[in-house]
Amino acid sequence: MKKKDIRILLVDDEPDILEILNYNLSSEGYSVYTANNGVEGVAKAKKKQPHLIILDVMMPEMDGIEACEIIRNTKGLENTIITFLTARGEDYSQVAGFDAGADDYITKPIKPKVLVSKIKGLLRRLKDDESGAEDIVKVGNIVINREEYKIINNGVELVLPRKEFELLSLLTSKPSKVFKREVILDRVWGNEVVVGGRTIDVHIRKLREKIGEEHFKTIKGVGYKFVL
Repeated sequence: MKKKDIRILLVDDEPDILEILNYNLSSEGYSVYTANNGVEGVAKAKKKQPHLIILDVMMPEMDGIEACEIIRNTKGLENTIITFLTARGEDYSQVAGFDAGADDYITKPIKPKVLVSKIKGLLRRLKDDESGAEDIVKVGNIVINREEYKIINNGVELVLPRKEFELLSLLTSKPSKVFKREVILDRVWGNEVVVGGRTIDVHIRKLREKIGEEHFKTIKGVGYKFVL
């Protein structure tokens, strides 16, 4: 996919931030769209179908957390890459962001070149998705379609957010194998993304709610494994 075909949506209520981000990402060749608040951001996301959305958390009318939740539940946007860009760096805010379905969390201020580098890292996932052929795996009563990012659990189709899907796909690739936390972070989030240890716990909790508590076993101090 060429850069000009990659659509990025910036959502922030600070004009200066929008201008700086727009300039730097447009200079890289991406097609960039902007919105000034969460409500406008959701509307633009539905209309433009962006590959990547950069969301501020604290915004008028609708904050980034709520906007992220709506986008994640919008048909056609379930697997859009979403990263938060905000001055708030507290753990609870980060957990809330990942709980809403975000893929990454970037704390400002951040140098434009560093931000562009992180964005390029996130966009590599688009190439990974395009390079894979259809891959359907059945594990117990769960069918995983890696090409369409779909899960069928006991005959019921589920569309999981990108990170939940990738985490489930990893754990089910080798049932009963214990995946260490550092391996999960590397394989699911990638070396270019810095996230807290609680990120995995949040995503495991969501998978337990959707797939079944009995399938995910915690190995204290080590990591997680999928059991049939």
